[in-house]
Amino acid sequence: MAEETQPTWKGKAMAVLKRSTPDQIWPFIEEFCNLDRLFPDIHTCYRVEGSPGQPGLVRHCIGKFGWVNEKLLTIDPTNWSLSYQVLENNFGLNNYVATLKVLPTATMGDDGKPEGCEIEWSFITDPIQGMKLEDFVSYIDNTLQFMANKMEDALNAQMQRSGVL
Repeated sequence: MAEETQPTWKGKAMAVLKRSTPDQIWPFIEEFCNLDRLFPDIHTCYRVEGSPGQPGLVRHCIGKFGWVNEKLLTIDPTNWSLSYQVLENNFGLNNYVATLKVLPTATMGDDGKPEGCEIEWSFITDPIQGMKLEDFVSYIDNTLQFMANKMEDALNAQMQRSGVL
């Protein structure tokens, strides 16, 4: 009897940042090993191998749900995007690959320059045992909203320290 295969899960979450530009947000995402400063359920994240900012970099993260090793597959600072895959973990992610993109919005400020941006987090993965796709997408979306707020708060604090605000 042939083994039944479940369809691959695909999903996407978006976060709108009204006070920040892609150039301001990209450094938070580009610094691949800072997840413990942004992700609500991660308390430790560090480089295991590879060079910062280069494909092949592997990070190890530990958090509420266990641990994960993730490999940076691509990074494109010009277009503000990166992709990564889960190599190993102890919480049920298999064949997980994600892409994070920072996108400019069409909103123009009083000075005629674009203001605000969006972060898009898309993924593909095998189904996670004991979880529904909708629940996983909701978790990704809630996490991305939290991360976006942390990024804007950090930018705001930087600007206040430098006297810009």
